[in-house]
Amino acid sequence: MIQALRYNLLVPRICIIPKAANIGGVTSFQQKLSVGLARRGVEVCHDLGDTPYDAVLLTGGMRQLCALRQARRRGVRVVQRLDGINWIHRRRRTGWRHYLRAEYGNRLLAHVRARIATQIVYQSEFVRDWWEDWFGATRAPSVVIHNGVDLETYSPVGRVSYPPEARYRLLIVEGSLSGGYDMGLEWAVRLAESLAESYQFPMELMVVGRISPHIQSAWQKNSRVPILWAGALPGERIPEIDRSAHLLFSADLNSACPNSVIEALACGLPVVAFSTGALTELVTGDSGRLVPYGGNPWRIDPPDLPALATAAAQILRALPNFRGAARVRAEEAFSLERMVDNYLDALLGK
Repeated sequence: MIQALRYNLLVPRICIIPKAANIGGVTSFQQKLSVGLARRGVEVCHDLGDTPYDAVLLTGGMRQLCALRQARRRGVRVVQRLDGINWIHRRRRTGWRHYLRAEYGNRLLAHVRARIATQIVYQSEFVRDWWEDWFGATRAPSVVIHNGVDLETYSPVGRVSYPPEARYRLLIVEGSLSGGYDMGLEWAVRLAESLAESYQFPMELMVVGRISPHIQSAWQKNSRVPILWAGALPGERIPEIDRSAHLLFSADLNSACPNSVIEALACGLPVVAFSTGALTELVTGDSGRLVPYGGNPWRIDPPDLPALATAAAQILRALPNFRGAARVRAEEAFSLERMVDNYLDALLGK
């Protein structure tokens, strides 16, 4: 409540829409932001009809454009938080329904960005440049706010879950490995195999995320390393899972600001990945290793997997150093308090 007074409002009220209910990045973000806002005495609602509120935070696509315009006419700030742009469907066959949904989603978000929003929040410098390249600059002011985590919950110390002693565990955490993103699973399997066969690290792969039974069965038969299928897990399980691994492979290509990477760093779990998207803004120093993709990631050219394996082996050979640096990086840049303060500044016009 004391912190809320810095905004000269006894009880600010924020409408966050649409309310996310699935497992994944937006849901995780809304939950973390809501917790942080509650600690500051800020109320949250998820319905544009539940007036009054001081600002609207739009975290995804929604069809209530008339209600958004009405809120703006009442003097309510409309802040749009933008993720990356749907693009995989233009490079891989994902089905016509997925194609139409992806294109419709892009156009809807672009319309709000250009015509309705009074403030834009981009999740990374990469995302800002991407939107401005594809859809041009906007009249509305913008700011970049990286995602953050509760550094007490996401910590190297917590509920006991030790990494296995007999093998090195490579972890991949994605909301979904479908809709054209199953290539990330292939790269993870090949990386684990290369570490086992070329670098003599006894390896296992743990996969967290939604994946079709068909794809899971195929890799279970063809992988040359053991695979543990954890499925889609609620957010409260992720710290425990991160603490049970030796290395995170961030599989998303041209990612906007992946929560899985920030959560891993906070748990002292180093990250290996291709240097695409926003990862160069997140993984710095010895918090992990990024390697050039080796082709054009926008065309999904074959990646440089040998370079990725070399980088991963470097981390595994010096794990204590990389673990410590990962945690330090999270403490320096990705605290929940920093993220919430920045969002309050954007939402309340400070």
